[in-house]
Amino acid sequence: MAPVSLTIPCSEEAIRALHVGDTVSLSGILVTGRDAAHKYLCERFIRATTIPESERQFYDELRRVLDGGMIYHCGPVVRRDATGKWEFVAAGPTTSIREEPYEAEVIAHFGLRGVIGKGGMGENTLRACREYGAAYFHAVGGAATLIAHTVKEVLSVYKLEEFGVPEALWVIRVEHLPTVVTMDAHGRSIHDQVEALSRAALGRLTCQRAKS
Repeated sequence: MAPVSLTIPCSEEAIRALHVGDTVSLSGILVTGRDAAHKYLCERFIRATTIPESERQFYDELRRVLDGGMIYHCGPVVRRDATGKWEFVAAGPTTSIREEPYEAEVIAHFGLRGVIGKGGMGENTLRACREYGAAYFHAVGGAATLIAHTVKEVLSVYKLEEFGVPEALWVIRVEHLPTVVTMDAHGRSIHDQVEALSRAALGRLTCQRAKS
């Protein structure tokens, strides 16, 4: 079965049409963000009573890019080409559960339609996906170089000096980034299903061992 092609930014309708297990090819504008970025967005913008004037332009740009957009949990390896432009050398996903304390608020505040990473996320993020019409897209771990080939352009980078390369917010344009929906907007999570099956299997093994 051919993957679903999805262009970012995308609509809530397009996301709600997806279901766990769907393979999706993503093209369009993404923003990378890991621990430092999520903590910063929540503390400086989402949970703050006012936006500092010195951060207003950055905040407005993020609102524009993330509305209907996606955050990629990625700590890239980058270099500059002969013309001085940034390019991605490696772009593998990082473990997403570290962003669980923040992700639901980021989805709600910025109008995200998707989160990309590996390993899945927890109940708060799943609830936000269902409420706001977002999905979690699982990218292939260990394929950092392959995924980097889907990054066609670095449009801008924020907080590079403050956070460093892996934690900075890189605004990138991708073409045909391969993913699988593992948490959908209908409240389903493959990660929860796998955990439940694993617990049941462990219980059976424990009972068998006790009887032997």
